[in-house]
Amino acid sequence: MKIRSFIIIISLVTVGYASYRLGFNQGAPKALDAMKVSDTTLSTASEKKPLYWHDPMVPNQRFDKPGKSPFMDMELVPVYANDNTNASKGNGVTIDSRVEQNLGVRTAVVAQGTLATHLTAVGNIAYNERDVAQVQSRSNGFIEHVYVRAPLDPVKKGQKLVDVYVPDWIAAQEEYLTVLKMNGNHLEGMADAARERMRLVGMSDEQINQVTKSGKVQTRLSITTPVSGIVTELTAREGMTINPGAALFRINGVSSVWVNAEVPEHVASQVRPGDAVEARVSALSGVVFKGRVNAVLPEVNPTTRTLKARIELTNLHGELVPGMFATIQFLSTRSNKESLLVPSEAVIQTGTRSVIMVEKTQGNYEPVEIETGNEANGLTEVTKGLEAGQKVVVSGQFLIDSEANLKGTASRMSDTPPKVTGQGAMK
Repeated sequence: MKIRSFIIIISLVTVGYASYRLGFNQGAPKALDAMKVSDTTLSTASEKKPLYWHDPMVPNQRFDKPGKSPFMDMELVPVYANDNTNASKGNGVTIDSRVEQNLGVRTAVVAQGTLATHLTAVGNIAYNERDVAQVQSRSNGFIEHVYVRAPLDPVKKGQKLVDVYVPDWIAAQEEYLTVLKMNGNHLEGMADAARERMRLVGMSDEQINQVTKSGKVQTRLSITTPVSGIVTELTAREGMTINPGAALFRINGVSSVWVNAEVPEHVASQVRPGDAVEARVSALSGVVFKGRVNAVLPEVNPTTRTLKARIELTNLHGELVPGMFATIQFLSTRSNKESLLVPSEAVIQTGTRSVIMVEKTQGNYEPVEIETGNEANGLTEVTKGLEAGQKVVVSGQFLIDSEANLKGTASRMSDTPPKVTGQGAMK
């Protein structure tokens, strides 16, 4: 019995050892082959030569040597021929189509065109300060009656304002009438001298003609308005004494008005004297008033950072009232050259640079630094960095730009090129 058990044990050991040898002979060559393949792969990876080095934050600038980035205090990242950040893709990022749809990515084509210079601004209507009449006293006297008693009363040319009693006028009239009643051959010159004396004491030609026609001394004479308009200042009151030079009335004409439009400082250069404008006011829906820029005042409002463009509008029917708000559309007549145009919402302003996300292929995007020009009507001129026909991202570009920046940061952390003292830009 013991002999049988011993024989069984010896048989099991022999079978196990034979199986072990068989497995070793078959597996060892394969393991050695795998190790050789691994060594070959590592050798190939270590022998890869970078095409160039770059800063992922500034992908357009390439360097032919490793070292510190001149833009950021970080090491430059190597770019290999079969790397995702190769020369054709730069600091790009690839997004899955489903993720792209969730982000709501929209693109627009870079187009060649002319940027419309239509500029809209708001302003307020004011009196035309060039259409003003000042009525004042020229002699000592008294106001006996006032016809216009309240400011902002409308008046018409020739309308009576006040009746005055002026002693100097009475003396001049008496002298003039005395000369007219005298008979003689050489009295014509004396009459002209007496008539001129009435002018010197402040009488108007109309008042002098009134004395000549009546042949009597006019103790009470009326002062009339020289223009039609609105009485904006009134200091005359019945019974008050007047002195030479005393202001009695200020009358503003309303046949034309000014509009002081607030033009933003950064587009003020687009507005010039002589430019045609269209004005609209909410009180007169559907009515368009046409005019031209009279002047651009050389003063910037420090609070709103705007300049005033003075516009003159015809106001024959008196519909435009000072104080109204108006919307002004400037219509430039200057021709503009064609340029590359992109939607303004596609431009990412970083503070010192303007960046735009360009679609290289379907789902692959690359940030490109650009230089911009004027902006109007939701479009921006691009003077450098893009070509006509390229597609730019107009929605979701901030998320794509963030992903590209994170990718560049990850590349810096995984690759640590050796520090060098010299570097040069690749031509």
